[in-house]
Amino acid sequence: MSGRSNEAGVLDTVVPVIVAGGGGTRLWPLSRQHYPKQFLNLSGPDSLLQDTLRRAAGEGAGTRPPIVICNEEHRFLVADQMRAISITAQRLILEPVGRNTAPALTIAALEAQKVHGDAVLVMMPADHIIPDNGQFRKSLTEGVRFASEGYLVALGVEPERAEPGYGYIKVGEDLGADSASRLEAFVEKPTLDLAAEYLQSGEYLWNSGIFVMLASAWLDAITACRVEIVDACRKAYSNGTVDGSFYRLDEVAFSECPADSVDFAVMERIDKSSSLNAAVITFSGAWSDVGSWSGLWEVSPQDGSANALSGDVLCLNSSGNLVHADQRFVALAGCEDLVVIETADAVMIAPKSNSQAIRQVVEWLEREGRSEQLAHRKVYRPWGSYESVDVGELHQVKRIIVKPGERLSLQSHEHRAEHWTVVKGQALVTLREKEFLMDEDESTYIPRGAKHRLANPGTEPLEIIEVQTGSYLGEDDIFRYDDKYDRHKATV
Repeated sequence: MSGRSNEAGVLDTVVPVIVAGGGGTRLWPLSRQHYPKQFLNLSGPDSLLQDTLRRAAGEGAGTRPPIVICNEEHRFLVADQMRAISITAQRLILEPVGRNTAPALTIAALEAQKVHGDAVLVMMPADHIIPDNGQFRKSLTEGVRFASEGYLVALGVEPERAEPGYGYIKVGEDLGADSASRLEAFVEKPTLDLAAEYLQSGEYLWNSGIFVMLASAWLDAITACRVEIVDACRKAYSNGTVDGSFYRLDEVAFSECPADSVDFAVMERIDKSSSLNAAVITFSGAWSDVGSWSGLWEVSPQDGSANALSGDVLCLNSSGNLVHADQRFVALAGCEDLVVIETADAVMIAPKSNSQAIRQVVEWLEREGRSEQLAHRKVYRPWGSYESVDVGELHQVKRIIVKPGERLSLQSHEHRAEHWTVVKGQALVTLREKEFLMDEDESTYIPRGAKHRLANPGTEPLEIIEVQTGSYLGEDDIFRYDDKYDRHKATV
C-alpha cells in the first residue's frame, strides 16, 4: 500500500501525529504529573488534547485517523478522552519512558510507512491553544503541499512581543506561495535583548513546534543526523506488542534511544547541511503553547479590567489577574497582575510576571515527597474515578464513581478492610465466592485479605462511599487476580 497523489501531484494521504506527553509542571496546581495540561479544559468545554484531535481531524479529505503517542501511565486518560469525542486512532502508541519529540516522530513515521507506504505527517503537540481553526487549516494545507515535494516544513508564528521563552525560526527567501518561505535557521531560546532584536528585524518567527513532512523525508533526515535514534526506534517498534487498543514499544530498546527534540536532532542543522531542504509556513493567527500561567492569561477571555476569571470568583478594584476557583469561592480586592489558582488540595498565588517560577514549587514538592505534585484528590482510572474525602492515621474515606458497564479488578488487600455504601446506582459485588447486588443506601463489609470486586451493571454511573480502616492505607496495598485492563502496576 502506498500514499496517493492528487491531480496537482500533492500526496493526499495525510496522517496527524499527536504527541501527548508532558510532565505536569508549568501549570501546577491544575496540572499534575499524573494529569498534565493536555487533559485540562483550559480554553472551552473540551480538553487541549480533544481540541487538538478535532483540529487534526478537520485538515482535509485526505486526512487519515491520527497516530497518537503518549506516556504509558496516561494511556487510559487518552483513550477515554478520544472515546468521548468519537475519534479513533490509527494507532495509540505507548512510550515506556519519555524520549522527546524526535524519537516520537520517528516511531510515527515507521507506523505510517507500514500502513500507507508513505504519508505526509503533521506533528502537533497535544497541549496548544489555537483559536482560529480556519486560518490554521489554511496554513497546514500550504504545509502539506510543500511537504509533498520533500520539504521539511515547520509552522512559524508571527511574534507579538520579544519572548525569550520560545525558540525562533529565521525566515529566508520567498518560495512563491502565500505564506511559504525557505527556512534559513532554527534558533534556540534567546536572551530578552536578542529576542527584541529578532522582533525588530522582522526576519524571525516563533517556533510553534508543529511540523509537516513526508514520513520518508523525516526518516532520511533523522538517519543522516542521528542514526542512533533511528536504530533504537526501529528496534523498539519492531519488537513492540499489541495490548488491546494500545501498541507498547519495546521497553529495553526504547529506553536506550537518545532523548532529543525534532529541533535539536534535525532542524537546527539545516543551515549547516545542504542535504536538508526546509520551508517555513507563517501562521498569523492566535497561538499559545500555554507554557505558563501568564501565557494562559494572554489567550483567555478577559473582563473590562483585564481579569481572566474561571469559577466562583469576585474581583473588586482589581486588574490584570488570572484567577481560577475549582472548589471554593475566591475573592480578590485591590490586586493587580496576580495568578491565583485554587484546587481541592492546593492554592497557588504568584505575580503573573513570575509564573515561570512554579517549577521551583513543583521541585520542592518532589523533594519532600508530597502527593500534590503527582495527582489531584480526584484520580481517574479506566473504570471511573475516586476522590479522597478524608484521611486519618488509621482510616481513609473515598468517593468512588464507576462508569456504566465497567468493573474494577478482582483483588485483595493485606493491611486494610473496606466498608462500601451505595449512594447512587446499583453495585454488583463479588466477595469471596459470592456475587450480590446492592441498591442505594445499602452497605457491605470487605474484610482484610478477602478476594473482592466492585462492578457497575447498570446504564448510569455508580457512586459509592468507601471507608478504609487498617494499619496501612497506601495505593500499593493491592493484589490482583484478574483485571480487564491488564494493568501490571500495583495501582487501583
